[in-house]
Amino acid sequence: MAIDPICKMAVDEKTAKLVSEYKGKKYYFCAPGCKKAFDQNPEKHLGGEMVKGGGGGIR
Repeated sequence: MAIDPICKMAVDEKTAKLVSEYKGKKYYFCAPGCKKAFDQNPEKHLGGEMVKGGGGGIR
């Protein structure tokens, strides 16, 4: 299962119809509105993901 980066809903990669690729990684979406928001500004919605594992997340 993947997590929609907009609404944080679980999405099954095997059946997902809404997919975007950004910097070589695929992102899966539950609804067209989530995909559209991501496609318009991916960096805005991936801010916390870029520091994953670095201990620098929001507290």
